Amino acid sequence: MQLQNMQNCWALITGGSGHVGQTAADTLLELGASVILLDRDSESLKELTLNKYKGVENVHAIVCDLANESAIAEAMKSVANITEHKLNVLVNNAAFVGTDKLTGWCVPFEQQAIDTFNDCLKVNLSAPFLLSQLAFELMKNQEQGSKSIINISSIYGVVGPKIELYEGTDMGNPAAYAASKAGLMQLTRWMSANVAPSVRVNNIVLGGIERGQPDTFVEKYNANVPLARMATEEDVKGAIAYLSSDLSSYMTGQSLFLDGGWTVV
Repeated sequence: MQLQNMQNCWALITGGSGHVGQTAADTLLELGASVILLDRDSESLKELTLNKYKGVENVHAIVCDLANESAIAEAMKSVANITEHKLNVLVNNAAFVGTDKLTGWCVPFEQQAIDTFNDCLKVNLSAPFLLSQLAFELMKNQEQGSKSIINISSIYGVVGPKIELYEGTDMGNPAAYAASKAGLMQLTRWMSANVAPSVRVNNIVLGGIERGQPDTFVEKYNANVPLARMATEEDVKGAIAYLSSDLSSYMTGQSLFLDGGWTVV
């Protein structure tokens, strides 16, 4: 049996137009799966479907704002229609991150806004909960292929930030981001015990990914990593392939750390 063969399987990826979202899509397409990209950025989705994935029949796009519960419900109805009520993989990747320009976000602790904190929890934690609920309905009675929910968390859901890394940059590390990612890891554990044996739920804990950050930040970050570098999108592909396919058929409720060793020192 070819464990990596995911032909006739469907995958839904939130934050599908982003860097990690596209990497997940590319990985699943290489494995033979059909992919639905979900994102609130309609222009980015349009550009992807007209350019990068032009002529690729097994790529679909849905515009959805994950801060809106009714929009999520409608999006999942669209997923069901596209897939004929099938789903094998959900990648909960969309999130507010440290580079987003939000009010009271990447500012000192005493200036961080409670409204933005709550907005972050809604997108980073509540939306994955609701998406997973609705995805489970499509997955649980399906016989063909692996059924897997993959949550994308962060090292900052596990350890506190080194604030000195951000000095002299416009980047930051908001409290809400850390709280939401820690919550997502526990949600992974809880769901894995409640949706088994029909669906597996695992978590990828990402360290920093290099995307043109200031040299001062990169140098200080790399000095804290045993592998002496930030991640690239390519580093994520193996974990996506592993957790989405039958390669990880006996793995659930676990966190796979892709952090270059950051959390072990």
